[in-house]
Amino acid sequence: MDMSVEQVPVRLAYRITTADVAQALRARDARVPAGRRKRMLTAGFAVLLLTLGGVAALGDGPVGKPLLIAGCGVLLLALTLFGPQLTARAFAGLLAKAGETTAVVDATGLQVSTTDTQTRINWAAQPMYMETADTFVTLSVAKRAVAMTILPKRGAQGPAEVERLRALLDANLNRL
Repeated sequence: MDMSVEQVPVRLAYRITTADVAQALRARDARVPAGRRKRMLTAGFAVLLLTLGGVAALGDGPVGKPLLIAGCGVLLLALTLFGPQLTARAFAGLLAKAGETTAVVDATGLQVSTTDTQTRINWAAQPMYMETADTFVTLSVAKRAVAMTILPKRGAQGPAEVERLRALLDANLNRL
């Protein structure tokens, strides 16, 4: 009896790391319109503050205020570049507490289990996905809060399982 790709579930076992979260956040911000807008606005405002600080420093006024303005621009630029890593580090305690994660992906969606939780996510709840070098990330379409599920490729039993997972995701979700 020949079973199609969609009928055979893919099982993954892994521990989510801050690197996984940072990579997923960077990819989400690059591919989701709200993320691109946020990055562009933050970077644009940083450049504006740096320019204003530089122009103010050319005047005869006190040096403290131009440096403060330029410093805020540098801070915003740093947040634009390192925001995903900082956000991921904020989740480090929760990730450690979650421990080993098991995900089962089948034709109906995902079932993700950790030490303390078990969650069932139907395809309609997170209808998009993207692939990074090390993970697959499923995403919701909510404008205000983007839910995502990170599936590290290292959790698969081998390259064939990664290919089966990709086929399952392609069959059920829109790839970004």
